[in-house]
Amino acid sequence: MLILNKCSPLRQILRRCHRQVVENSKVVNKNLTAFMGKWPEEEQQDFRLHMRIITDFISELEEQQLHEEIEPYMSRLRYEFDHWDDAIHGFRETERKKWFPHNREVLERVRQVAFEGAIMPYVHILDLAADGVIKPHVDSTRYCGTTISGISLLSDSVMRLVRTDAQRYQQSGTNAKETDSQDADSDAAYRHQPKEASLENKFYADLLLPRRSLYIMSHTARYNFTHEILAKEHSQFQGMPVPKTRRISIICRNEP
Repeated sequence: MLILNKCSPLRQILRRCHRQVVENSKVVNKNLTAFMGKWPEEEQQDFRLHMRIITDFISELEEQQLHEEIEPYMSRLRYEFDHWDDAIHGFRETERKKWFPHNREVLERVRQVAFEGAIMPYVHILDLAADGVIKPHVDSTRYCGTTISGISLLSDSVMRLVRTDAQRYQQSGTNAKETDSQDADSDAAYRHQPKEASLENKFYADLLLPRRSLYIMSHTARYNFTHEILAKEHSQFQGMPVPKTRRISIICRNEP
C-alpha cells in the first residue's frame, strides 16, 4: 500500500485522479502518464488511445471480495523465480474460470469497458511478491488477441512501456494458424525479452497504476512497446518513490 505525506506531490496527483469521474474511458488519464524522450506526435496520439487507465475502477469492498476469493488458493502456492521466458521473477499465478456472482459482475464490467466482444473464459491471476519483478517483454498474440486489461489489487505500481523495433515485434499480420515454421520464427522474435536494455535514444512512457485501477493495453501499445512493472528499488513516478508491495493483477484477454 502506498503511504505518502499528505502534502506530497504524488499524493496530490492520486487525490485528483481519485476524484475524477471517468467520462471517456478512451482517453488516458494524463495525470498518470509521464512521456519520456522525443515522441513523434502521431505515435503519442496512438498511445493515448491504446493505453488507458481508469482509476478507482473497483471499490474497496470489491477489491476485498476479489482477494477473498482467490487468496485461499494463491496462499498454497510458492513464489517462483523462474519463468519459461525469464520475464517474471518472484511470482505465482493461476487461471480461474468460475467466479462468485459479485466478482463475475466486476469482470463483466471489465468486458464492457475494455473489449469489443467476448473475453477468454479463463481469467489470468498474477501474484507478484513485493520484491518480484516483471521484466521488459512483448506479449505474443499467439496466446491472446489485441487487448489485455488488468485490475491492480493490494498495491500501487509503475508500468513502463518502451518503444521497440516495430519491424521485429509487429504482430498484426501474425496468425497462430500459419505454418509451424512461420510460428516458430516469429514467436521466438517477440515473446522473449529484447536484448537491448538501454533507454538511450528511445522514447517511452511511465504509467502510475494506482491500487484498484484498471489498465487497458491494446493494438500499438501491445505490439510496438515492451512493458514491465518496475522493481521496488526502481519504482518511482515523476521522481517520486512509489513503494510497491505485494501486487495481484486480475488480467482479462480476448481471443487470438
